[in-house]
Amino acid sequence: MTARELDAAAIMDPALRKAYTYCRQLNAHHGKTYFLATRLLPADRRSAVHALYGFARWADDIVDSGDPSRSVTGRAAALQRLAVQLRTGLREGESDQPVVHALADTARRYAIDHQHFTDFMKAMHDDLSVTDYATYADLRRYMHGSAAVIGLQMLPVLGTVVPRAEAAPHAAALGVAFQLTNFLRDVGEDLDRGRVYLPADLMQAYGVDRQRLRWSRDTGRRDDRITRALRAFEAMTRGIYREAAPGVAMLAPVSRPCIRTAFVLYAGILDAIAADGYAVLHQRAVVPRRRRTVVALDGLVRIIHARTRYRSASHRPPLEHTPPDRGLSPASGFRAARKGAM
Repeated sequence: MTARELDAAAIMDPALRKAYTYCRQLNAHHGKTYFLATRLLPADRRSAVHALYGFARWADDIVDSGDPSRSVTGRAAALQRLAVQLRTGLREGESDQPVVHALADTARRYAIDHQHFTDFMKAMHDDLSVTDYATYADLRRYMHGSAAVIGLQMLPVLGTVVPRAEAAPHAAALGVAFQLTNFLRDVGEDLDRGRVYLPADLMQAYGVDRQRLRWSRDTGRRDDRITRALRAFEAMTRGIYREAAPGVAMLAPVSRPCIRTAFVLYAGILDAIAADGYAVLHQRAVVPRRRRTVVALDGLVRIIHARTRYRSASHRPPLEHTPPDRGLSPASGFRAARKGAM
């Protein structure tokens, strides 16, 4: 499958193929939900998504190194080396570092704005020293670089049926929605790393602070105040999904099933959290495998329909003028995610 994807994308240089393959392995190992959705993209676009994910994952692993002997200073130095490799790779179009090599090639092929990568690296540096956020506005500023730009990087790869600038705010919102979902799911794990992504003002509104979270994590005991704060964070996150939803119909028809699948699966994590009684300080909520399979099969049916329709067309108008497919309503996808049914 990897070779077919690389061939479809006309990636023939052996070193570059090896770099993309490594990124794909990172995606398959770490981003199971994301990887599943990526499989629904046309083969010629998958390698680019793997490159974007692979680089982001590589940087994130430097920040959250599981090696207790690796100091903040050591991680900062490693991140700085990656930043230098990134600048050089984007300028020269290649790199000895596999994830940078694949990323630089993808950025060139799809004319991705280099500022998105600069903003991302700044957010990664912030994660080395910033351990909490006083307000949601503070958190959103951080998430511009850590999440919104991921959606903006993806947009040229996915393609749009409207001017890219029109779809961009929704793509950025979807990146933020995905990250907020991860923050809620990983409250306990992040706390163990010394970080709290729940805004302090939101927690204070329910009588919660870092110390109370730590108490609950350490003792395994529940607190209604924490549950209410987590429920409010979930409601806020669902609001961002609503902001993102109109963007699905703005994508190229062959890309919509992939993003719709990711949309529904990630929103399904919120459903799983609620079903678990917001026990994220004590256990990690996961979307059941059966549900992931049902959603993926639905996406597969949709992508087959989209590809068959466009292959059989005698003329394909430019993407910017292709009418949106009303059968892939993002609003209906959001409702399905909330109800837990397809």
